Parts: sequence; C-alpha cells; structure tokens
Amino acid sequence: MTPNEKASAPSGYVTPVVVHQGVAYVSGQLPRKDGRIAYHGKVGADVDLESAKAAARLCAQACLNTLDSELGGEGGRVLRILKITGFVASAPDFTAQGKVIDAASEVLIETLGDSGRHARSAVGVAQLPHGACVEIEVVAALGAPS
Repeated sequence: MTPNEKASAPSGYVTPVVVHQGVAYVSGQLPRKDGRIAYHGKVGADVDLESAKAAARLCAQACLNTLDSELGGEGGRVLRILKITGFVASAPDFTAQGKVIDAASEVLIETLGDSGRHARSAVGVAQLPHGACVEIEVVAALGAPS
C-alpha cells in the first residue's frame, strides 16, 4: 500500500477507527496491495523474514492511511502513536516476531518522527485472517480538529 492508497473497508461488525476522548484505535490492518493480501502464509515456513518485514510495512502504512481517511484528511491531528500490536503468523520454531514488527515501527517513525515512537507488542499466532502473514493495529493520541 502506498501512502496515498485508499484504506480497505473492514469486514464484519467492526469500524476501521474508533475515536474516544482524543485517542484513536485503529482496527488491525493486513498487508494489502491493490486491495489484495500481498503476503500469505506462516513466517519461517512459507514466508521469509524480508518478505514478512515488507508485509509489516504495508500494514503500518495501511494504519496511517486508515487514520487519515477516518479523520477526513486531517492525519496531522495525530500527536503521537501510543502503541502498536503486531501479530505474526508464525511457524512453530519461528521466534523473530520482534524483527518483523520492527519494520512497522520504522514506517511510523520515518513518517511521524519522534511522534511515531511507541510502546509495542509483537505476538506470534497460529493463523491470521485471509491467510495473511502479518497484522498490525495502532493506538494514537489525537489533537483537536482544525
């Protein structure tokens, strides 16, 4: 997903972003390119580390795009990324989830500078929606609307 690519609509009963008392909670984003999952499988078996990092970068960019879209193009309202949670579909012996999610952290810091620095969890899971190898969710502090 490029910085200008439109965020995909979520499925089911969720909303892409919930804003409450100045905090935005971004639903988990998958590694989509042109509306399709770009990276499928388990990291350490079907997906190598570099591909998983590319997937994490797509997810982080999707989080930023979703925030911008939901804020009506006022992505500048993001004061700080507070926390990200990264889920990595992992082969049983894969233990480098943190290295995968580092790539998402890099996108946020490169885009937002020090405001992109955040607390983080990197979790290995058995499976993710649609067979994606990575999913990222974001919690961000927001400034007042302009």
